[in-house]
Formats: sequence, C-alpha cells, structure tokens
Amino acid sequence: MSRVLVIDDDAALRESLAETIEDLGHQPETAAHGEAGLVRIAGGGIDAVLLDLRMPGLGGLEVLARIRALASPPPVGVLTAHATAANTIEAIRLGAIDHLTKPVGRDALATLLGRLLRSATATAPADAEQAAREPETLVGASPQWREVQKAIGLLADSDASVLITGETGTGKEVVAHSIHAHGRRRRKPFVAVNCAAIPAELLESQLFGHVRGAFTGAVSDRPGSFREADGGTLFLDEIGDMDLVMQAKLLRALQERVVLPVGGRPVPVDVRILSATHRDLASRVAGGRFREDLFYRLGVVPLHLPALRERSADIPLLARHFLRLADPASPRRLGDAASRRLLAHGWPGNVRELQNAMQRVTAMVRQREVDASDIAFLGAGKGAARDDAEPGPGETLDQAVSRLETAMIRRALADSHGNRTEAARRLGIHRQLLHTKLRRYGLDAG
Repeated sequence: MSRVLVIDDDAALRESLAETIEDLGHQPETAAHGEAGLVRIAGGGIDAVLLDLRMPGLGGLEVLARIRALASPPPVGVLTAHATAANTIEAIRLGAIDHLTKPVGRDALATLLGRLLRSATATAPADAEQAAREPETLVGASPQWREVQKAIGLLADSDASVLITGETGTGKEVVAHSIHAHGRRRRKPFVAVNCAAIPAELLESQLFGHVRGAFTGAVSDRPGSFREADGGTLFLDEIGDMDLVMQAKLLRALQERVVLPVGGRPVPVDVRILSATHRDLASRVAGGRFREDLFYRLGVVPLHLPALRERSADIPLLARHFLRLADPASPRRLGDAASRRLLAHGWPGNVRELQNAMQRVTAMVRQREVDASDIAFLGAGKGAARDDAEPGPGETLDQAVSRLETAMIRRALADSHGNRTEAARRLGIHRQLLHTKLRRYGLDAG
C-alpha cells in the first residue's frame, strides 16, 4: 500500500482528497501547510505528494523546490485553483510530474496517482528562483494550451534543439523566449533572427559575422548572431525559408559548434538553438527544398502550437487580457454578445489577429462595454472554420461554448470513425475528459 501525503491549507479539500486516496487503495496522510509537509517527508516513508500551490507561509513552488532538493525526493503532483502559464511552467521545470487545476475529479486523481507512483525519482536539485512574468500571448487555460505550457517547463533547462511549428500568429517566438526565460541560460542573451526577412546573400554575415574588409561595405568587424547569443539561446524564426546553400553552412556550425565569420577564422560558440516555421518541413524535405539532416538536427524535440480556433475556450480570456493591456487604467469590458461574435470568427491570423482587434476596439470604442456591433469589422463568422460557430439569438457565452464543443466532438468522432482515443487525440484532450464531455452533452449513447 502506497503512502500519499496531501499538503493543503484547505481542511475540507484535504479530507476529501484523503478519502478518495483511501478509496483508491492507498494510505493517505495530510499536512496543513508547507513546513509541516516538509517535516513529514523528512521522516521518510512517503511514496507520493499532492501539493497545493497557494498556501500561507511557504508557497507551493518553494515547498516543491525544497522537496526536489532532497537526496531521494518523492514524486510530486501540484494542484491549484488558479493555474497560470507562469506557475504551470515553473512547477514542471522544478520537477512536478503534473500540474492540475482544482477541483480534481476521482478519475483524474487516480490517473495522477498512477503516474506519480510509477515515476522514477530524480536526484538533481532544482533551482528555486521564480521565473519572470510570462509574455502576454502565453495566456490560456484550454487543455491544448496547458500542454504547451507544460512542455515549456520540461524543455526549459535542456540544451536540446526545439523545432516550434504552427500557423502564423500562434506565438512561436513568444514560446521560444519563454523556454529561454525559464531555463538555466536565462541570464545570457536571447537573440532572434527572422531568416525570411534577411536576403540570402546577407544571412551568412548576419548569423556568423564578418571581418573588416571581407566584402564591399564591411567597414568594421561584426560578431554575428551566433556569437551575440554565446552562452544563451539563438532563435531562428521562419527556418523553412532558408536556401539550401545556407542550410549546409548552418548544419556545419551546429555539428561542430564552430562558426566561420566571412573572411575570418573559425570561432567556437556555445548556444542553444530554437527554431520555428509555419511551413511543413517534412514535405519540403520530401521535395528536396530542405535538408533532411538539418531537419532532424533542428527538430530533436518538435513542439506544435495549436491554432487559436483549435483552442476556442481561450478566445474570451485572451480578448479580455488584450483589452487590459491596451488600456490598463480603464480597460473595456467584453459583453456576452461580443464574446459570441469572437467565438464565431475563424481567426486566420490567430492570437496576433485577436490582439490587433482588441487594440482597434480600445482605440475606436468610447463606451465601457464592448458589444458585438463594435467588432463588426470581423464579419459575422467571417473566415470561420465551422458554420455552426455562428451564435444564435440571445445565446449566452456558456451556451455558445457548449454548442461549439459539441460540434467539435461530433466532428472528431466522425473523423476517427467512432474511436474515442483517436477523437481525444484530435481534440487535444485526455480520453477521460472526452468521456466527461460526452456525458455532459448527451453524446454518450453507444
């Protein structure tokens, strides 16, 4: 029988979790605050920990850091009623097995305990320093976006190359910067280069630098982006637009960890490479337009960002956030009708388009509450990926979200020929959550 410690300042929740843990065949123990929990863990015999994030005294992240610094720390699952990008990323980076939002149902708790008890115990101490405030476009609480946040936490301290893919405007550079900002290289430079914006004949000098007199116009030495990012992170945006000649030179630099300035001598560099593209690199490899060896070198870890229409639950949340950013002193309120109109739009420009729309609303709308007519420039469902996203008369935001979820689930089930595991994968949610939504929307028959 495994012994599971619950550390939470909420007595009712502690007892509820303990009861469920016992029902699941484990032995629960409880602690009302972080200090008491650490004392109990030091006594030994604890196989797993469920840790609240917000507690008086020692906060959850500090408790997590102290647990992970032990010689043989038990695996930890973090629970919070207020999940944010920052606390999700930091919890995962510090070594939590998962980061769940309260309330946690019985099935989700059973799944989490299974993962905790199967987990191998890491021994490396963790850095307890808090991460900086997250970039705005990491805001989101949908299952799809929470997985991105968790991936950032897992990747932050690694040196593995990451290839970030997704449509234009999904926040690829923001995610890259967040990986850097949460990692051990965060005190060193983050240098971003847009490979599509620089002419091919100048990109070599931009990346590798040049010496004075190497070519006409080279009036002084230039270190290049690789050396500017030394010790830190180099982000190569729109890598799919790089020509084949430059791809070969980049591959050599990555393999040898040495750059050759134009007209100069080889210089060793220590950089982590993050890259991004909105293009299908696999098809470009197949078509001979992108080197296969470079593709695998850059994509040691692939990270795909969902389009905004694929995480529709985040649209009102992001819209309100961008309204606050546009006018922090007196932000506009988002009315239900406006929210329904936002949900009806297909967002081909993704998060960037939504931010621009909210900036336009702030500039042009004088009343405090934004109505559907104030965002008529989006069009009634214009560009929408689904005809059934159009709101009905008098429909509330909750009703619109429910209807949209129902339609998406029906399509996913149809596209996967009724296979619920595959449908959950297409939707970017866990299979158990799909079952819950099937029951909620009366789709569970058969």
